[in-house]
Amino acid sequence: MPFSLPAGGRFAALSLALVVALGTFGATAGDASADTTAYGPLPPRNPAGAPNGTAGMHGDSASSDTTPYPGPGTGKIAYSRTALASACPTVVIGSDGYVVTLCTTIFGQTPTVHLLDPATGTDLASLALPKGSLFGGVYSYLDNDDRLVAVDGDNNLVRIGHHRSGSGWTLTVDQSTPLTAAVPAGDNIVGLAPAWNGKVWFATTGGVIGTADTGTGAVRAIGTGEGVQNSISTVPGHTAVATDHALYLLSESPDGTPVIDWRAPYDRGPGRKPGQLSWGTGATPSFFGPGDGTEYVTITDNAAGHENLLVYRVDGGPAPICSTPVLTQYANSGTEDAVIASGRSVFVTNTYGYPYPALPAGAPESKPSSANFDGGLSRVDVNAEGTGCSLVWNSSVKSAALPRLSVADGKIYTVSVTGPTGSAGVQTFASYRHSVLDPATGAQLTSSFLGIGLVYNPLQMTGTTGPDGTLYQGTETGVVRITKG
Repeated sequence: MPFSLPAGGRFAALSLALVVALGTFGATAGDASADTTAYGPLPPRNPAGAPNGTAGMHGDSASSDTTPYPGPGTGKIAYSRTALASACPTVVIGSDGYVVTLCTTIFGQTPTVHLLDPATGTDLASLALPKGSLFGGVYSYLDNDDRLVAVDGDNNLVRIGHHRSGSGWTLTVDQSTPLTAAVPAGDNIVGLAPAWNGKVWFATTGGVIGTADTGTGAVRAIGTGEGVQNSISTVPGHTAVATDHALYLLSESPDGTPVIDWRAPYDRGPGRKPGQLSWGTGATPSFFGPGDGTEYVTITDNAAGHENLLVYRVDGGPAPICSTPVLTQYANSGTEDAVIASGRSVFVTNTYGYPYPALPAGAPESKPSSANFDGGLSRVDVNAEGTGCSLVWNSSVKSAALPRLSVADGKIYTVSVTGPTGSAGVQTFASYRHSVLDPATGAQLTSSFLGIGLVYNPLQMTGTTGPDGTLYQGTETGVVRITKG
């Protein structure tokens, strides 16, 4: 399989040739009457997962892309880089404080789990997994015993634990459950999420959705006939899966077989947009809400021109409560990132024109064939009655990562990019900066230089903040550790 690098919402299959190869930004206001009070609540913690904010790529099983921990803040920072010769999209942190990251080696294209020292970022141990599709492996999560739950190249659902030994640390496969019977030949698992009852939900690129009981080995699945290119999300009693045609809300029957509660088709547009990796939504579904954090579920569509943020009431069926154009400061918009969703607010990042170094095999030509990468973000709020939405602001911050909102300090953290951002520039002379944004206005509060070129390119991956405020950002070649200076 070719070397694969991730995006915030899904992953590009890259050839090995890949490795050969500051100021304050303004924001424009939308609805001036929109609420700008504190964000949250966090979604409920999944009892089968690690603590919220550190359990998976999108922070929690609801995929809110929020964290309960304050980040490095707006003052001076210190940073170091752990060079792993790998792209590292998933960075999770266990209840014991140790950092686990799932990466793909540049040479050999091998999925490899690393255990990092939280005090220094030092690589303490590693474990290579059988090669195969990286979708399931990248969209992994940490369970309530601090084990990484992933899928290996043989379609085994594995739980990988880290254990202290006499000579240091080791990583081992503590449990393995075969999923082969539910995965058709040539298909691959793309997303994993824990259910509240201990089962594991999964989805494949070919549109199979299923559950696995790793205690008994029972696997139950259904087919949708539609492609899935993003991860999946769970809250109590509900699972959300976005295909390339529709958003599905599901529950499960007593034996674990998935049940479709409702299906909501969306505007998938005339084709794949530049800055996206497939034809359809670029967003993993996100649950959010002002009550218990689960009242709404949201994705973006792929409408021509400006994409729309679609928000649905979980108990309200397939009709959205709003379809709101976003990133309207530019002529066109689109995203390959999941959104941030918290309280009544949703934040959308623009990746239209983002120069991914390569595309997945079989990806259709984009329409248009190319575009400039302008970046930018939008904030949309659901009204207090839950009957509609309004655009609050558009921002011109050029984010090269999927941002993360801290509900503890009320700031958005990301990596911004300046300089040449064409296909060659992002790998060579582009400048990457740790940036902090004000979620009330979209303005950039501060930015701090990290580095130049592919060594610091985050490829629209998201950072993870630990309980001590340390932010770990996966990049094209390893992990950057950012702390207060």
